[in-house]
Amino acid sequence: MGGRQRIYPETASDKADNQDIAVLVGVDSGGDTWPIEESLAELERLARTADIRVADMLTQRLDRPNPRTFIGSGKANEVADRVKQTGANLVIFDDELSPSQQLNVEKLLPDTRVIDRTALILEIFATHAVSREGKLQVELAQQEYVLPRLRGMWGHLERERLGGGRGTRFGAGESQLETDRRLARKRIAELKRLLVAVAGERDLQRKQRARSGVFRIALVGYTNAGKSTLLNALTDADALVADMLFATLDSTTRRLELPEGRLITLTDTVGFINKLPHGLVEAFRSTLDEVNEADLLLHVTDATSPMRESQMQAVREVLGEIGAHAKRNLVVFNKTDGLPAEEHEALGKRYPTAELVSALTGEGLDSLIGRIAEEAARDSVTISVLIPFTRGDLVQRAHEHAQVLAEHYTEDGTQMVLRASQETATVFAQFSAPVIEE
Repeated sequence: MGGRQRIYPETASDKADNQDIAVLVGVDSGGDTWPIEESLAELERLARTADIRVADMLTQRLDRPNPRTFIGSGKANEVADRVKQTGANLVIFDDELSPSQQLNVEKLLPDTRVIDRTALILEIFATHAVSREGKLQVELAQQEYVLPRLRGMWGHLERERLGGGRGTRFGAGESQLETDRRLARKRIAELKRLLVAVAGERDLQRKQRARSGVFRIALVGYTNAGKSTLLNALTDADALVADMLFATLDSTTRRLELPEGRLITLTDTVGFINKLPHGLVEAFRSTLDEVNEADLLLHVTDATSPMRESQMQAVREVLGEIGAHAKRNLVVFNKTDGLPAEEHEALGKRYPTAELVSALTGEGLDSLIGRIAEEAARDSVTISVLIPFTRGDLVQRAHEHAQVLAEHYTEDGTQMVLRASQETATVFAQFSAPVIEE
């Protein structure tokens, strides 16, 4: 799946050697939590991420989308004129078009490729997916998106069939359409089968981590909030960092040693976005299970974003969609180095339980690690154990998976007082022993 994946075949006006040029189209329905200007600005960033140059933007004020062309025939003709004026070869709608709306708009723009926000996000995901699972997940979402739109893709062959005269009961368009539908359904079934197998492997890894008693944290947040930068800052990891939307898709898990010596894991997950296609949420469900099975969520938010509150709400909505809305979470405002002092202070007062950090400069990271340590210890129990000298592996496990409050050697083994999770405490249950006073 190398290179940018196109949802539709290239039109005659596509320039193989030149950058795509696009006109963006949005509908302002009023009363939206996302002003149309901000939504189109984000769509432009998505376009730039896909190496598309935006030539112009058009908006239409409508209470509800037009059922035929989404924006109405008059505005559609204006879009066509703007495409000619700018030399654009691509029109991108800010909302998902129905298959019939897509077909009707394409009829008005016969030499221009028409896609929507969903298709654009799918193209970006296809470019940035690295792991086998990520590529399978994106392809599944693409196939399920394309399947109901296949008729429009072969409309030119359908027109040939209708004009073919006698003896053309089954023309090229119809046979090609049915063939493509059959192949698409077959590929969807195959992708689902492959993903079940891959998800089984991931589930086994998660169960092994759960049995280990390691406290697990998942980083969630709006795309480009700086989750990967924060992961790198906390764990000295090497996750890809780039100033673009969806720079990374595949989850990355790294270990973090807390000040008391206890090891925990942090997992960076795929970023969320406004109007995130439902198909992508479904396709990435196995990856997002990392969120459901975490002990704590770090909700990372870009403190400098003018849409900060709306972005936080968009993340909460996706968490609700995957059943993780009730998970214990800690809000982390990142990029605070970009805030004026007064805004920094106001943000801290508005969110007194949140952590304000800069993963870039290191500001606030010590405080964040302290809060993480508190959360990791919240459900822990204190136990006293006497571990035989023959079980050095358990002594090592105690240092890695628990907080060692006391440790000394006796004639019979290593006496330890541990602060550990319920799972870890179970591992040491057979070695329980009263504290031996020296």
